[in-house]
Amino acid sequence: MDLKTALSILSKSSPYAVSTERESDGKLASYKNHIYIETDIEADFKRELISAQSHEIVFLCGSSGDGKSEILTRYSQKHKATHDFHLDATHSFNPSQTAIQALDDRFSEFKASNKPLIVGINIGMLGNYAVEGAEIHNGIKSSILAFLENRPTDIAPNHTFLDFEKYPKFTLSNEECTSDFAAKFLAKLTEPSLDNPFYALYRNEVEKRGYKHLTANFALLSLPATQKTLIDLLLKTRLIKDQFLTARALLDFVFQILAMDGYLFDNLFSGADNELLEQIQEFDPSNIHTRKIDEFVLQFGLGIEDQDFIGFKNRVAEYGVFEVENAASYLRLVYLLRSNTEITNDYVDALKADFDNSLIEQYAKIWLLHGEFDGSVKQKKELNKFYKETLETAIQLYCNRNSPLLDKGTFFISEYNGFKMAVELDVKANFTAIKNTGLAKEKVSAFYAYIQVDGHELLPMPVSINLLALLIKINQGYRPNKHDKNAVLLLDEVLEQIVSVANQKESLFIFKDEQRYKITNADDEYFEVSGM
Repeated sequence: MDLKTALSILSKSSPYAVSTERESDGKLASYKNHIYIETDIEADFKRELISAQSHEIVFLCGSSGDGKSEILTRYSQKHKATHDFHLDATHSFNPSQTAIQALDDRFSEFKASNKPLIVGINIGMLGNYAVEGAEIHNGIKSSILAFLENRPTDIAPNHTFLDFEKYPKFTLSNEECTSDFAAKFLAKLTEPSLDNPFYALYRNEVEKRGYKHLTANFALLSLPATQKTLIDLLLKTRLIKDQFLTARALLDFVFQILAMDGYLFDNLFSGADNELLEQIQEFDPSNIHTRKIDEFVLQFGLGIEDQDFIGFKNRVAEYGVFEVENAASYLRLVYLLRSNTEITNDYVDALKADFDNSLIEQYAKIWLLHGEFDGSVKQKKELNKFYKETLETAIQLYCNRNSPLLDKGTFFISEYNGFKMAVELDVKANFTAIKNTGLAKEKVSAFYAYIQVDGHELLPMPVSINLLALLIKINQGYRPNKHDKNAVLLLDEVLEQIVSVANQKESLFIFKDEQRYKITNADDEYFEVSGM
């Protein structure tokens, strides 16, 4: 057994990528068992499984690759005498039967049985069954529909739904933004102990043949700094690219960056055949252009090496990294190890300063403020800073993009025959709505901003990290274009609501060139017109 063969169980093309009830080869199965992580959803599933009574159904729901089959196969053999299992609701039992018909039969068998039923099913198939399932199972279909529509499922208290989406892969906090599952997996895979079969193979190969790309990559992956950078990148793909993290995709991702021909830091941005790598390549630090980075690229091309840079090269050589041939690769290596204070030095620090994650940190802070807002003066002050300096300012700049000279608090609403019309509006945060609504902790991809205009509540505005980035850019003078289509649609929806409130105002400003007028409705009896 060599290290690459053992690591191959992580690949999406491996027979171990999807668990079944087959008896697995003992040798490779032991490697898979070593890296197994019990998640929160598994703990809840175990509790529901053990407590389930006859005529109760437990649905384990999710997306392809999230780990349903892994959990189900671990418990189906042990509990098959007392529970019935339907492990994969996307398949039928014979070629002439559809998956829907297979579920119909399973539910009929369940009703005639005295055992609880455990069903592993994709969310998409749940939706299909709610529509296409047999009428005799309308009670089950109604329960499924209530779950999918996020309505109370009291109509069927004997049905339990455990949804992977309700168990977030990432957590955002003021201290650290991380993924508990990914962090535990990476630590377990690379744990420097001979009880870890992967580490034992790694040490054996280094002792016998010295460092090759694979063993150097394993050594790099074992560093906490590398693991932190990988989780940061995975979080960026979730927030910026809206790419979901599944267990299968994560395992294949790790296999690819370890086992491809190059060093890990190059493999990471190769855009190989993996859904995570395809997104991560867009965050390649070698594409960043700053004065320091460009100076480094030029000096590297000329063969000029600072003593601190030579010191950095010597340190990474201890992990098997030799003969890095181009500046882009070194930039990726610095990016990978930037939080490792033992390896980096002043020269590297000057470069890594340009690899900034401030947008994610800023987003996480605002996301948390919405989720934890209790109405205190301190929290209100912090949150108000976002609303006043970022959101409200950007909305007014976007609204007044064709009339940039309007005063603060004045909003452009229309133009007729060269005369522009505007109104004064009081736009501010709706702290009552923020406090009463809270935040769904599993929804890290967006938070809802609540605004009121002249006391009128606007609809909640979903703010993603991409929209936050656009708001910041607008405040810096950026003019949105067709490439910002999705974010612009959200801004336009807000402006429509603002105009609706503006149409109820008693005073209207009209201006053209140097001419400025104010028209006021005086108690619906007459209009007062004055120069401005």
